[in-house]
Amino acid sequence: MATSAAGQAKYIIGALIGSFGISYVFDKLISDNKIFGGTTPGTVSNKEWWKATDEKFQAWPRTAGPPVVMNPISRQNFIVKSRPE
Repeated sequence: MATSAAGQAKYIIGALIGSFGISYVFDKLISDNKIFGGTTPGTVSNKEWWKATDEKFQAWPRTAGPPVVMNPISRQNFIVKSRPE
């Protein structure tokens, strides 16, 4: 007996939602609850460390080209302009 496309889609979508749910539970157990041991490094959990590191990166002198942001992931690699052009 052949099933319709809507019937097949129901199973596919249900399987996708279920797999995302299982992945989320395992991620929480392993990463957040640390079921295999370990601790979160201070460089990840300490917000002051992030701020001090970002300030240090922004203070590095550049010798060529216009100044750019040192962390392209969080800042989307925008060019920093010191004066309007």
